[in-house]
Amino acid sequence: QVQLVESGGGLVQAGGSLRLSCAASGRTSSTYTMGWFRQAPGKEREFVATITWNGRRTTINNSVKGRFTISRDNAKNTVYLQMNSLKPEDTAVYYCVADQWATTSIESRSYAYWGQGTQVTVSS
Repeated sequence: QVQLVESGGGLVQAGGSLRLSCAASGRTSSTYTMGWFRQAPGKEREFVATITWNGRRTTINNSVKGRFTISRDNAKNTVYLQMNSLKPEDTAVYYCVADQWATTSIESRSYAYWGQGTQVTVSS
């Protein structure tokens, strides 16, 4: 089992920045692909970004490319999502995900482990 705990969400004005963190614990989580999905009210859950276990490959949704950056620190078993130039349409609950076999999958069904989510609200 892998446990994921997100932090760093909150309320920010458009154009501002937030950094989300996800601390993983449990079975060899440092060898897992990790990432972020989000779900806005009334919308389907969507992929945001993923990063392979060694950090060499990242995948970013085109809607946030150039504004969001994903990174990880395996010594701390933590993955980060740096969000800059935030827009009201970025408002959503952000979920941390992890899986041993997901590689760079953008499909939610590829991820066995999910955090509880953290709310990000961007005001206009």
